[in-house]
Amino acid sequence: MQLSAVKVVKPETTNFILGQSHFIKSVEDIHEAMVGTVPGIKFGLAFCEASGKRLVRRSGTDESLVEMACQNATSVGAGHSFLVFLGDGFFPVNVLNTIKAVPEVCRIFCATANPVEVLIAETDQGRGIVGVIDGFSPLGIESAEDIQWRKDLLRTIGYKL
Repeated sequence: MQLSAVKVVKPETTNFILGQSHFIKSVEDIHEAMVGTVPGIKFGLAFCEASGKRLVRRSGTDESLVEMACQNATSVGAGHSFLVFLGDGFFPVNVLNTIKAVPEVCRIFCATANPVEVLIAETDQGRGIVGVIDGFSPLGIESAEDIQWRKDLLRTIGYKL
């Protein structure tokens, strides 16, 4: 077995979701979940088929995001993994529970705009995701001032009342 790290290539502020699913039907079901949850959402989806033709299956509402998803799915190359890249102004928090509720979705590895490295294990059979490196290590523990900043931010952007 060989271990490697594959960097997710995307613009700095682009949010994405990396997960694992068990069936080709996931492509249509995740697409339907996305557009049914956030009307007008811009996204690109790619799914690595693990048997049969073993193609990168794709869908979405924005061709450049679909292409980004396909390029990254090809780089990761892990069977039954999927990536969803979100357009500007759309965030994982708005669709994450909906995606997790898709019957074929087994797990979510990350949902972030941070730099990500996908940890891959490769054997003679194929590739699998071991985990992810999402962003960077902490530099300390938040102070009272940091707590207030966090609370103010969440209320300013409308995620808390």
